[in-house]
Amino acid sequence: MNRRPTLLAALALTATAALTLSACGSDDDSSAKDNDKIAGADTGGEESASPSASTPAAADRPKIELPSDVTYKFEWDKTGDQAKDAVLSDAEQRIKAVDMAIAEQDPLHEAYRFYSEGVAAASSQKYIQEFVDHEARTTGVTRYYNESLTIRDDGTAALVYCEDQSKAFNKFLKSGKTDVTPVTKNAYVIYAGTLRKNESGVWVTERLTSQRGSAKCQP
Repeated sequence: MNRRPTLLAALALTATAALTLSACGSDDDSSAKDNDKIAGADTGGEESASPSASTPAAADRPKIELPSDVTYKFEWDKTGDQAKDAVLSDAEQRIKAVDMAIAEQDPLHEAYRFYSEGVAAASSQKYIQEFVDHEARTTGVTRYYNESLTIRDDGTAALVYCEDQSKAFNKFLKSGKTDVTPVTKNAYVIYAGTLRKNESGVWVTERLTSQRGSAKCQP
């Protein structure tokens, strides 16, 4: 199942705010504005399996374990600001946790619920359930880049970033078949999220919207 607009054509998701599943392996909705400010990222790095050193030490963080064919490339720059780096780290863990829930076919997986609450958690559950219903999961490499992060006066964080799904696909569990589809502009998605630091020191995602084919995310 391709995380691009040809996903499981039958999968009609409703993500974080009124999600609409397009062939993407992310719990998102399609209402993010194209004029969201995005800053360019200059460096890239492969994913790490655990939260970075800048992440607050929260008790009982879930261990993220994914199939070997599910990988990421996070090109999110370290800011040198402890709070901002913690936001980026926890946002990264949420992304991986959703894919882990899909791989393990568990719509109520504790990992993604550790990193999300409210509307975001509810929409992620619906998104994961669609994969479970179709006995499918994600595969391939997904790239994240061009992030823009602001911590507001009210303590919440606004995070905007791009996702490149051109090398990420949908895989059906029974047949083992990977649905490899042509790359189009819709393989590039812009996200806008709101995060809040909870009592355990974790930056949880409360809302997340997206727009496919955003001009700001095209290669």
